[in-house]
Amino acid sequence: MQILYAIAMAVVIGVIVRFSLPERRSTGIVLVPALAAAVAAVVWALLAWIGWDWSNLAIWLISLGAALVAALALALLAPVLRRRSDAAFFERARRAA
Repeated sequence: MQILYAIAMAVVIGVIVRFSLPERRSTGIVLVPALAAAVAAVVWALLAWIGWDWSNLAIWLISLGAALVAALALALLAPVLRRRSDAAFFERARRAA
């Protein structure tokens, strides 16, 4: 049950990251929060699988910290990769026309 709380908190972290960084128009509105939720769920499940209890503060900090790192990485890298991809696409389209 506590994994659902961790996932919900990760979604909130993803929303905060998405709306606090510039160039948010280059990615979908759900992409960053969804990645944060998925990372938190996977990390939580792995830590629970190795025997960590939900009452251990470390499982919360590690899973939500991993969600934050993943959300920041995606929010910072996606616009750069999108611009590069769009520039290459438009260059190919210009040459074809």
